[in-house]
Formats: sequence, C-alpha cells, structure tokens
Amino acid sequence: MPLLNLVIVLIVVGVALYLINRFIPMASSIKTILNIVVVIAVCVWLLQAVGLWANVTNFRIGR
Repeated sequence: MPLLNLVIVLIVVGVALYLINRFIPMASSIKTILNIVVVIAVCVWLLQAVGLWANVTNFRIGR
C-alpha cells in the first residue's frame, strides 16, 4: 500500500474521530472506550498494511 494512502486514511480516521468526539453528545466513559477501540483498530490495520502483523502474531515468549 502506498505511503500516501496510509497517510490519507490516518487523516480521515483522525478527523472522523475528532468530529465524533466534538459534536456527538456522549458520556465521557463511552468516548474513552470509543477512542481506545478506534486507536487499537487503526494500529492493527496499520501493522497489517505494512506487513508486520504476522511478526506480532507469531511472537513467542519463552521456549
């Protein structure tokens, strides 16, 4: 995936999350959960997009 596409997707997700947090009335606990879920989803997607997700899922601790 080209770097420009990654940057555009990250900007769109960031702006969407900002608009949701700013203009949709929600309890702060729900906003916090939403932010955490979106950040984790974007991190997983980004790792998959650059091809590092297989390294994370195959990581072993110990023997």
